Parts: sequence; C-alpha cells; structure tokens
Amino acid sequence: QVQVVESGGGLVQPGGSLRLSCAASGLTFRIYDITWYRQAPDKERELVAVIGSHGGSANYADSVKDRFTISRDDDKNTVYLQMNRLELEDTAVYLCNVKSRALGLSYWGQGAQVTVSS
Repeated sequence: QVQVVESGGGLVQPGGSLRLSCAASGLTFRIYDITWYRQAPDKERELVAVIGSHGGSANYADSVKDRFTISRDDDKNTVYLQMNRLELEDTAVYLCNVKSRALGLSYWGQGAQVTVSS
C-alpha cells in the first residue's frame, strides 16, 4: 500500500523559514517525479516546485524562485521543500504529489498547513 505523508508545516512570521518533508512508502521512490503544490483559500491549486526522478532537475514557480529549494533523498524516500524568506502570500496547504508518467501512477499526501502571519 502506497502512503505519502507531508510534515513540517506550521506558523511562521514573515521573513522566516520552514522545511516541509514528503515521505513516501510502498513504492520505488527514485523512479517518481515529485511535485509540491499549494492551495490557498479561494485560489486555484498552484504548482510550487518539481524535482525529477533519478536525481533529475528542479523547477520552480516564479513566485518562489530564489526563496524555495526542493531536494530529494532517495535513500530515505523523502523530498524536502526548504522555504526561506516566507511571505504572507505563501500561506496555503502544501500538497505533495508522487507521479510516474511511465507507469501512469499518481499519489497525493494529505497536505501540510503553512501559515505566514505576524
């Protein structure tokens, strides 16, 4: 059974930092692309960052470029999203998607709440 679990969310002041983790089990993690999305109230789901399988390249939304860093540790079946210089607009539920286009499989976690507030 595949499980995807996000952790590391919380409340932080503007300018602060948080690190989210996305841990997956029950699959061959290294072959999956991992994408972080976020969903704010009354807004569409937004792609934040993606990292390719087998240590593939990373890409970011313009809104987080130079502030967020996505990385993966395939030995730990975990992807991280380091978020620095957080802004009020970063407040959202952050969701992790684990996807293999070759296998036609996609899994979601339950989400982690990030609240940026003074």
